[in-house]
Amino acid sequence: MSSDSASPPEEHIQESLPYFEEGVMAGFPSPVMGELNGTLNLNTLCIQHPATTYYVRARGDSMIGAGICDGDILVVDRSITPQHGDIIIAAIDGEFTVKRLHRKGSNVFLSPENPAYPSRLLTAEEQADFFGVVTWILKAACRRNSGKNYC
Repeated sequence: MSSDSASPPEEHIQESLPYFEEGVMAGFPSPVMGELNGTLNLNTLCIQHPATTYYVRARGDSMIGAGICDGDILVVDRSITPQHGDIIIAAIDGEFTVKRLHRKGSNVFLSPENPAYPSRLLTAEEQADFFGVVTWILKAACRRNSGKNYC
């Protein structure tokens, strides 16, 4: 076999990458770039409980008001007890969804963040299970290869 047909070695992504604490202005440009403050590991930043955390890809547009778009990756922690106002992963009669949890007295609602969709009152007849609280939303700034151009 010639060397031309050999596969290149896999590139390994470092767990920690350079991190600039000062940030970058989203308005008018800053005259000076900040100093490098070390490195940042996204696993360390986004995952507090590795044994109970998982990722899931969001589908649909019912949570766009919360900044969750189709194709985003959600970081979900099962060890956090869902509270009123949290964005959660739930299964209702075996169908998974991501919605905001609302409690009003003894009533529990799962609410979208898009006015095109109604809130859902959970009833005693439904099998409803909660599978964690969304702690981070990971999104691409540019999705040229997905058929949608967000740039």
